[in-house]
Amino acid sequence: MTRAEPRWVLSRPRRTPAVTRTYCFPHSGGSPGEYLRWGARLRDHDIRAVQLPGRGSRLGEEPFTRMGALVEAVIGHLALDTPYVLFGHSLGALVAYETARSLRAWGLPGPDALVLSGTAAPHALPPRPSLNGLDGPELLAEIERLYGPVPATLHEDPELSTLLLGGLRADLEIVSGYRPVMSEPLSCPITVLGGRDDDEPLDGLGAWRAYTSGAFDLRLFPGDHFYFRESPDEFFDHLDAVLTRTAAPDLHRHGPVGPVASVSRAVAG
Repeated sequence: MTRAEPRWVLSRPRRTPAVTRTYCFPHSGGSPGEYLRWGARLRDHDIRAVQLPGRGSRLGEEPFTRMGALVEAVIGHLALDTPYVLFGHSLGALVAYETARSLRAWGLPGPDALVLSGTAAPHALPPRPSLNGLDGPELLAEIERLYGPVPATLHEDPELSTLLLGGLRADLEIVSGYRPVMSEPLSCPITVLGGRDDDEPLDGLGAWRAYTSGAFDLRLFPGDHFYFRESPDEFFDHLDAVLTRTAAPDLHRHGPVGPVASVSRAVAG
């Protein structure tokens, strides 16, 4: 595994060691900025936001449109310091799972836990149509029909919309073209989180239970697909407890993970 490149991982400086190191994968069209802000609420944890091509400071780079190629790039460019946790929301949850599965297949150290949010297990996903042929306004309308409202600025600022829709369109191509490969369950614990008012069916969230031989936990919060924006206190309290519980055995063996040097710094190898 190569040393991580600075553009792939963003983090904020720490003055004290952290209990856990958690790599966070964004939802379709999402950017790492939201995860960076989580660090203020999860002060005991080293929150590292994965920045994929086609968003943020990498907006000019060609985004991935296939899950396999994306996961291969993630594993090739992120030096995943052990022990660590992978968190992902929506598309990010699928990327986190496929990353863990591929790490195991390649004989590389996997995560101590997965925290998967806002999506059904791979085999329970409903089919998603390709939206690649739609123009900007049509694409926005279909996204809102399928996934809920987008930020108003995307409707009000055509130039910004054009910039951002390229990455979002590519992400949606990943979703529509995703064909999961069934394999043996992972051994790490899996925690699944979701919103009570989300369209994601409870059975689909619960279906993640079959993907681990370890501990499994499912927790629903008030709110829709982005429940963590609607119920932040309840969400962050629970996530803090999940991460701390996950790290408990490793604290005895490894000690706390070290501080991060600066924002946008590469992950230490």
